[in-house]
Amino acid sequence: MMSYDVIVIGAGVVGSAVARELSRYQLNAAVLEKELDVACGNSSRNTGMLHAGFTYKPGSLKAECAVEGNQEFDQVAKELGVPFKRTGKLVVGFTDHDRENILKYKAIGEQNGVKGMRMIDKDEINRIDPNAGGEFAMYVPSSGILDPMQYTIGLAENACQNGVKFHFGQKVTGITRDEAKDVWIVTTETDTFETKWVINCAGMYASEISEMLGYPNYPVKGFKGEYYVLDKKAGKFLSIPVYPAPNDKGGFSTHATPTVDGNVLVGPDSYVTEGREDYVVTKEHMDGLFRDGSKMFKQMKREYFIRNFAGIRWKRYNPETGEILDFLLESDDTHPHTVNLVGIESPGVTCALPLARRAVALLVQKEQPQKNESFNPVRPVKKRFHEMSHEEQQQAIKENPLYGEVVCRCETVTKAEILDAIRNPLGVCTVTGIKNRTRATMGRCQGGYCETRITEMIEQEKHLAPEEVRYSKRDSYIFTGKVRDVK
Repeated sequence: MMSYDVIVIGAGVVGSAVARELSRYQLNAAVLEKELDVACGNSSRNTGMLHAGFTYKPGSLKAECAVEGNQEFDQVAKELGVPFKRTGKLVVGFTDHDRENILKYKAIGEQNGVKGMRMIDKDEINRIDPNAGGEFAMYVPSSGILDPMQYTIGLAENACQNGVKFHFGQKVTGITRDEAKDVWIVTTETDTFETKWVINCAGMYASEISEMLGYPNYPVKGFKGEYYVLDKKAGKFLSIPVYPAPNDKGGFSTHATPTVDGNVLVGPDSYVTEGREDYVVTKEHMDGLFRDGSKMFKQMKREYFIRNFAGIRWKRYNPETGEILDFLLESDDTHPHTVNLVGIESPGVTCALPLARRAVALLVQKEQPQKNESFNPVRPVKKRFHEMSHEEQQQAIKENPLYGEVVCRCETVTKAEILDAIRNPLGVCTVTGIKNRTRATMGRCQGGYCETRITEMIEQEKHLAPEEVRYSKRDSYIFTGKVRDVK
């Protein structure tokens, strides 16, 4: 049985942020994750928006953490080597009712502490980005864009480098209390762990873990949204996220958002789903995205579509009234040595570190652990080959000839970079794990050229048989055997 001071359940963006905060102290900490990498759930299935915090109820945990997370993110991105651009955001309107709602939420944003918001006319919209729709807009300069997968990886790798252990493929099946030893026994499908503290960051499964810890199984409702991914050819036409006016409840319909890597995301729409991992996309909703997205982004053309995906925001709600409730972060003596986070949905990426600090502070208050004097907030990151100058590329190839072998032609990812990714500190070796660390397979051909080459490199580097290589999740085996033997 493996024993720890604290176990975090879930390696999404919040769980990884909690792990990083724990690594600031002299604690024997571990993360249990049911999948084979971090960010395998909704932490990677979103717009990658650093939200400003103008649509959240004043005084709520959601509003407080969104504004705090937004204001600190330049420093966080620098420490973790995460691509980030503070682009600002346009919230555009077409009707008098749109204007009323925009002004309503502008006032809420100002109450929450969001800075610099102002109303602009169509002429100024066109000066900021001529491909944005709208007759008028609210300009929000503090909003930004980031890669949520890179951010979660950065948090986790920095936590790992500072001493936190990550256990992948560990789906929690039971949690019991040993009062005599004052510990929790956490059982997974394959192992048993002993820990003094448990922090629940299980995302879409947080309610189930909550019940295992003795808290209620809080009702949650899944709001599914589908997205288009547009080629970088479309990216040159959009420099700023363009959102429609919020509805009366503060929600947004389909918007267009540039990514830090030059693509454009169009979506999400929103509808209720019962399936915890219902990530299927449908023609009906894709057609709706095309229609609604064209209002936000004038260059919405089918020739730019290269991929689609879906994500789900699991919101805590009141089943009697249907009201959507605030983030829940709780800890009490009737559930000793636990911290319970439930209903952490959008803007969870923006709020991850502020939530993590509050969660870890509850443990620190009780345990008074010593600080980890060797904690290093900086994650070493190498410059990507395609971002180097010609002179830097020549020098890189001179020092390591594998930089001269391009594996992914669409994104100009080299063999040296693929091998570095396979040797990542978390030990992840799935195809999507390498994809999310390098952008290989994310170009227009979507891996048509490079995926088999990456698979071969994983086999060789990790000494795996082809049948052992997995695409992303635990059962996502790529090969079942050989078509024929080659002699």
